Amino acid sequence: MSFKQSLVRARSHLIFLTGLVTAFGLVGWLEGLSVGNANTPEAIIEANADVKIAPTRPLTAQEMAWAKTAWRYFQNNTMPETGLVNSVDKYNASTLWDTSSYLMAVIAAQRLGIIDQNEFDTRIAKALDSLEKMPLFEGKLPNKSYNTISLQMVDYTNQPSEKGIGWSAIDIGRALVPLNVLAWNYPQHTASVKKVMERWDTQPMLVKGTLQGAAVTDSGKTEYLQEGRLGYEEYAAKSFNLMGLDVANALRYTDFLTFVDIDGIQVATDSRSAQQYGAHNYVVSEPYILDGVEFGWDHLSQELAWRVYKVQEKRFEDTGILTAVSEDNIDKPPYFVYNTVFTNGKIWNAITEKGEDASQFKTLSTKAAFGWHMLYETPYTQKLMDKAATLTDPERGWYSGVYEVSGEPNKALTANTNGIILETLAYKQSGKLMKLGK
Repeated sequence: MSFKQSLVRARSHLIFLTGLVTAFGLVGWLEGLSVGNANTPEAIIEANADVKIAPTRPLTAQEMAWAKTAWRYFQNNTMPETGLVNSVDKYNASTLWDTSSYLMAVIAAQRLGIIDQNEFDTRIAKALDSLEKMPLFEGKLPNKSYNTISLQMVDYTNQPSEKGIGWSAIDIGRALVPLNVLAWNYPQHTASVKKVMERWDTQPMLVKGTLQGAAVTDSGKTEYLQEGRLGYEEYAAKSFNLMGLDVANALRYTDFLTFVDIDGIQVATDSRSAQQYGAHNYVVSEPYILDGVEFGWDHLSQELAWRVYKVQEKRFEDTGILTAVSEDNIDKPPYFVYNTVFTNGKIWNAITEKGEDASQFKTLSTKAAFGWHMLYETPYTQKLMDKAATLTDPERGWYSGVYEVSGEPNKALTANTNGIILETLAYKQSGKLMKLGK
């Protein structure tokens, strides 16, 4: 199905899609009857009574200054040759996830009045033009990483790769968020979005309602693997669903849903183990925050997000350690760490992408602090923000976080951290960013 057909179908079935979201919440409620523990739907409904989502409001002068600091990162890292932005400060490469964070940052900056309409249109047009031109992995889908100056496919060390290194269905799902926002709310860019999407062949990425990633083996062959775990899988699937694509299984929270007791709080995690399935089941803040600020939570995701937040608050109450965990770039080797509530059978586990211990790099994540505060505004999230507010270089943007052990800032500067900060501030002012129609 072409993008144009998908868009027409989505527009003409807006009421159907709204009902579909409700229906999936009902399916989750019914299927949860088989969980058979304290996390029955009845318990979830009762727990939901405690969820206090903060209302939208105008930003304070300080918050607007924070937004402008986040925007400074993009001013410093936009490549004039392509209009794309570096994933990491002064490092000329970007994943599709980070390009999506940039596009969402532009949308947020426009809605906050940080940039005018002309700059918005110029930046979006340039970026979409590059997305239309960039080579695709096996001619089908965006490669996992690109050089932001040449648009060449590269590996994760930014070395040119003629074949490419594969695609990430989760990253592509993330890209569909700004593409959907642009198609629905900024019609002057709909034709360009259409040109980008018409090049993509989604068929090999969506198999029997699940998301499939592609990777290149050491022998140079392409292998396809199911992609996504609880939180990220459903988040990415929501944008595919808006395109009228079959992601029925990826959307369903309950298929691999299990709970782990952490300090008396039942936190949802994915039952698929890394040992059996070859992928880690990280429980982190980011997918739940993005789901809330971009789509607006449904009944089930709202409850799961609340538990992920509350257990971090509980850790602070028990230990005095300010806790807001997510995956982040760090400013020293191994340069990227997953700081988790739970993964691989361990609570408060910090690991590398290869699953190696990274406990010495546990951090409070700046983007997680912003996200939870803009969504909930509790006394605890205010404590997070009091700390996060110090993690900045006004001329360069927001640092990724602060290390728990040393108390030193994690001075990695990234598109994702600064983009999510802008998103959360735009959410605070105007509500969810994904709105179908004006």
